[in-house]
Formats: sequence, C-alpha cells, structure tokens
Amino acid sequence: MWDCNGTMKRSAKTHGNTKQESTSSAQKSPLEVSNNEFIASKPQTPVSSNLKADTSVSSNLKSFSFSDLKNATKNFRSETLLGEGGFGCVFKGWIDENTFAPTKPGTGIVVAIKKLKAESFQGHKEWLAEVNYLGQLHHENLVKLIGYCAEYENRLLVYEFMPKGSLENHLFKKGVQPISWATRTQIARGVAQGLSFLHSLDANVIYRDLKASNILLDSDYNAKLSDFGLARDGPTGDNTHVSTRVVGTRGYAAPEYVATGHLTPKSDVYSFGVVLLELLSGQRAMDDERVGFSEETLVDWAKPFLSDNRKVLRIMDTRLGGQYSRKGAQAAAALALQCLHTDPKNRPSMADVLVSLERLHASKGTPRTPQHSQAKLDHHGMKHVNSPHKTRVSTANSL
Repeated sequence: MWDCNGTMKRSAKTHGNTKQESTSSAQKSPLEVSNNEFIASKPQTPVSSNLKADTSVSSNLKSFSFSDLKNATKNFRSETLLGEGGFGCVFKGWIDENTFAPTKPGTGIVVAIKKLKAESFQGHKEWLAEVNYLGQLHHENLVKLIGYCAEYENRLLVYEFMPKGSLENHLFKKGVQPISWATRTQIARGVAQGLSFLHSLDANVIYRDLKASNILLDSDYNAKLSDFGLARDGPTGDNTHVSTRVVGTRGYAAPEYVATGHLTPKSDVYSFGVVLLELLSGQRAMDDERVGFSEETLVDWAKPFLSDNRKVLRIMDTRLGGQYSRKGAQAAAALALQCLHTDPKNRPSMADVLVSLERLHASKGTPRTPQHSQAKLDHHGMKHVNSPHKTRVSTANSL
C-alpha cells in the first residue's frame, strides 16, 4: 500500500469507513469486499466522460495547480492531515480568500484538500462525478467545492473547511463530548434538507452514500452532505428506477438495492432512517468489532422497539442522560421506522420526512431531566437494553 504522499507503507489496516477495494473485488459478492464498504461488478457511467466537455463545471470551479496545493498544505505534511480513506487523504490548507493563491498557515481561509491515491479503485470516476455534481449544485446543506486539480496523474479536490468534522466522530469517537438532543434534531433536519434538494432537481439526483462519516458539521453544527463520488441521476419519465452496480456502506444501503441493483430516491430515504436511528441510539449502523461475529445490524436490533412508544425509549443514547423530549424521541423513532420500511413504496419521500422534522422542531419539547443517575436506567425508570454492539464490547461507546 501507499501512504498519503505516495511512498510505500509496510502494511495498512482496514478501517471501518474506508474503501479498501482490491482489483479482484469484481469477483466477490457485494458484501465480501471489506468490513463495511461493498461493491459489485456492474460498471457505472460517470456523469461526464470528459471534464473539459462540461463547460458549466469548469466555469464554476477554480482550477488549481498541483504546486499551489503543495504550498497550501506545506507539501502535504503529516501535521496537516485531517483524515484518510480508500480514496486517498484529506489535508488542511490555507489559501487567499479572493485570489485562491496559497498562503501561510494561519492566514487567508482554511480549506480541506482531498488528494486521490494513484491506485484508488474506481477513484477517477468517483472524483469526476464529485467535480461534476458539486461544481453545479449549490445548497446550504451541501459542502462547497471550491476547485480541483487535474494535473498529469494528480487528482485533488478543494472544499470549504468544516470545523466540527464529521457526525461519525461526534456520535462514536471516544473522549468526545456527546451532542445534545437539540443538536441531533438540528443535524437530522439539515441532512433531510440536503437530500430533499437533490431529489427535487430535474435530474432527480440520488446521493447513494449517506452515512455518518459523510455528514460534515460547520462551527454551528449545521449539517452538510459531502463526498458525491457515488451520486448519480435518478429515474426520469416513466422509469421507476435506474439499474446500477451495487455500491455503498454495509448497514446503510437499502435492502432492495443491495439485492437487485435497482436504485430510486427511496434508497436514500432508507439510509436516512439508519442515520436517524444512529442519532437516537448513539450506536453504529454496523460495528467493526462484530464483523465475522454477527451479521445483525443496528436496524435489525432496533426495529422491534421502534413501533412501541414505551419500548423505544430503551434504545435512546444513555449519554444524553435523559435530557431529551420523550414525545420528540417517540416521534423521531416513528419517522425512522417509516423510512426503514422494507417496501420502498411505503417509505415517505424526503420532502415528507422534512415536513415531519420541521413539525418536530416547531413543537420544541422540553428535555426531561432524570431524578436519579443510574447506570442504564433512564428517567422513566426503564432499563436500557444492550445494543448488538455492546454485547461484545460493553464500553464501545462510553466516554
């Protein structure tokens, strides 16, 4: 394997939310490629086969030189590294707000620079899809793409910097202060607004890769969708779906899409239901610790509780300390259950989901405070059940 600067590493550990796809992945079944990411062999048609042919993209985005981005990140030094995935690495950089020229650290504006690994499987097509979609789509709940670099074999993307990082870190990373109930509902609304916008377009854009690690947060915890490498245009006219290779993340992808490759906007609705369930429970959709031990997902575990207004409180994140609206939690759980319906026709549209979340926000239920602090007892005197991920590692999400 190669590291973020193109030098050989002795070994590389597979992380739960990275795309570690080998060249032999086409011979594997969709759920056998890696711990969480999966891909089948049907080829994907990129949004545009030629970047320069799409003049609307090139006019909206800044074309950076590789030299400028090296200078902006201090030659991609390790101290500027923000994160790493199967696609490559993301670095922190500094550029002038007006000219976009590289500046010294601490001056100008901060940006996030994604550098594609040369050997990244399917990497260029996903890079190109992201340039084309984010080069043309602008919304407060989509991360802003500032520009790109396509110099020789180098492929980089330059985004606005999101100070609070990913939702994944705030929900699951040890040592991080748990986010409040109000913030969680705010994030859910932001994600729903972003998806509703995509689905309302003439192209009926399907995001296809909704997960906690792709939801980025600004300084005020406003949510923005990032990583549009797997996005594609949805069905139009009399077509009910588009047929495509199966890609996505284990635990988030809609079951009918995994089984058939038939993609619709309702596939995104299912994934939203999973994210909403993560916000409620503080548990991962699929925990790395359980791969090879159990195939039970968070949805499998939580569904029996979602339809019962009293039982649903047993799955609430104990780190909230009971500081949430009981009625609000029950309403959010009922909405998650609708989004997770096995029949996509019975799932609500994202526009309807957004209406429900706005109604929940408007009600502004007052957080309830527990009278006694007891391990795994909430303020209603109800014992919290063990999640599928805590049966094996009881402190997996403790702070």
